[in-house]
Amino acid sequence: MPAARAWQKMLSGRRLDLLDPTPFDIEVEDIAHGLSFVARWNGQTLGDFAYSVAEHSLLVERLFTKLAKNPEPRWQLAALLHDAPEYVIGDMISPVKIAVGPGYSELDKRLAAAVHLRFGLPVIIPDSVKRMIKKADKVSAWAEATQIAGFTEAEANRFFGKPDLALLDGNELLLRPPMETRADFIARHTELLEAMS
Repeated sequence: MPAARAWQKMLSGRRLDLLDPTPFDIEVEDIAHGLSFVARWNGQTLGDFAYSVAEHSLLVERLFTKLAKNPEPRWQLAALLHDAPEYVIGDMISPVKIAVGPGYSELDKRLAAAVHLRFGLPVIIPDSVKRMIKKADKVSAWAEATQIAGFTEAEANRFFGKPDLALLDGNELLLRPPMETRADFIARHTELLEAMS
């Protein structure tokens, strides 16, 4: 029997080996395109468009920037790319991740490492930055849960923690066509890379 295929061909023409991903096979256009079509909450959200992982990533980066108060551009880029592996492995909700087991986490880590190397970030993000990105991620999840995913505030508080609602001022959730989100993701990525150089 032939070996099972463990790579995916991207629209850029790259072949990304999921078992051994390299930075050479990663393009921001592929990430932005994939994330713009991956629905958060398994698509169980209100609105005419799915709330995409790309849209979520843009919000998390804005929240991180607000929380961190003048962060280095590289950490803003890390926040923008915090869910980048999901462009190939999808956005599994937490209960599915638990059911799948540690294999999912290992795959996610390998892909994240290749993405970080591709865009000049360290493979291991400092714990203080990781904690701030996670806090921004939870604020975003709380807003998504209460505004478009049908959670009550009490439920969202229990699962994600009660956020400082001032962080959400000026940071509304956007439900847009995927290609608009894709363009904004690429533009923000470009801005941050230029700010790093």
